[in-house]
Amino acid sequence: MSSAGEDLSRPLPEQVRLNIVDLAAQVLGTMPPAAIPPPLRGIAKFDPRKRAKLGGTPIAAQLENDKKFRELVAESVAGGWPELVASLAEGNIPPAADPVLVAAAAYLTRPPGWEEMIEVARADLEQSAVVAEGAEREEVVSRLREQLAAQKTAAKEESDRLREQIRAARAENSDLRRKLHDARERAKAAIRRAEEMEHTAEEARSAASVAGSAGESELRRLRERLADVERQLEASRRAAREGRSVEDARIRVLLDALQDASAGLRRELALPTTISRPADSVAASSGERPGVRGVPARALADDDPQLLDQLLALPQVHLIIDGYNVTKTGYGTLTLADQRTRLMNGLGGLVAQTRVEVTVVFDGAELNAPVQVVAPRGVRVLFSAPGEIADDLIRRLVRAEPPGRAIAVVSSDREVAESVRRMGARPVPSGLLLRRLGRA
Repeated sequence: MSSAGEDLSRPLPEQVRLNIVDLAAQVLGTMPPAAIPPPLRGIAKFDPRKRAKLGGTPIAAQLENDKKFRELVAESVAGGWPELVASLAEGNIPPAADPVLVAAAAYLTRPPGWEEMIEVARADLEQSAVVAEGAEREEVVSRLREQLAAQKTAAKEESDRLREQIRAARAENSDLRRKLHDARERAKAAIRRAEEMEHTAEEARSAASVAGSAGESELRRLRERLADVERQLEASRRAAREGRSVEDARIRVLLDALQDASAGLRRELALPTTISRPADSVAASSGERPGVRGVPARALADDDPQLLDQLLALPQVHLIIDGYNVTKTGYGTLTLADQRTRLMNGLGGLVAQTRVEVTVVFDGAELNAPVQVVAPRGVRVLFSAPGEIADDLIRRLVRAEPPGRAIAVVSSDREVAESVRRMGARPVPSGLLLRRLGRA
């Protein structure tokens, strides 16, 4: 910026220029419209906050070229900072004055030596900038040093963690090697035991071959014994048919079991026989009636689909069914009468196929009158008496059977299943019977 005969060697510092423009923008807002310089009349209409920002260049140019406008702004500065302006007019710069304000006042009021005053202010601003830059640099260096120290600490901690992991990995590797060695030793021992068992099995086969020669004499003895058993069996069956007491019924069941055992023995010895029962092969495996814990072939879980088939294959098995437990599980939306009818129809086909003894127990404690049930041939239907639940009647039926007879109780009631299991019967979930009836 320059005026006639008065030039600056360098432009004003940016802070000084902005301060001067801001002072001029404030004065411009207070001037009468007629006194506003024509180039600035449009800028004077701006919002006070935008006037200095948007019109900075035209305002600065007007101050540089319009002495009257500059003097108006200088009067505003003299009114705001009279002591500073007076000191500058005498050629003195207050030591504590802001360099920016000193340079702005010197530029606007133009006291003697004002160019030197601006240069002094410029030097002060540059020195302040250098000091600020140095302080900022020192702060950056300090912050970098702190970051470096933190990274060194983190690196040391990471190194310690990795060393600890390496030690743990080495210890784990050593443990795995020891376990591998132990496993190899156990494998070698298992191989040796297998070889010993194979040798033992070979010796057993040899012994069985030697014992085969003695089987012929034993076979003749068994044939004679079988004839005696058949005679006793026939006499016992006649007595059992005539009996009416519970003990007679038990004896009859045991005699039937004995007949099945003799039939199995006949088949094993290849003797002619007129006895033909579906479960003879099962009874012949032990020579006596198997209990419910001796399910042939393999042990089965209570929910195994093959469980009921294997139980029905046992000789003289008694199948006791918790009637309403089965019907409400399979078709509980029907009426009780329809449930009983559907169950009876299914059991009729099952008995026709397997020839097993079947007893169906219904809860009759709440019945107001006798219930007519058409039971298929071979199916016994019982209702519990008033004051007695079907579960208790099922337990009495199990207790009435002779020891050793195969008994299966169909019920999904956990309390019933556990109680009959303790009494020697095999519980069967209702779903297995429903599935079996569906196949039939």
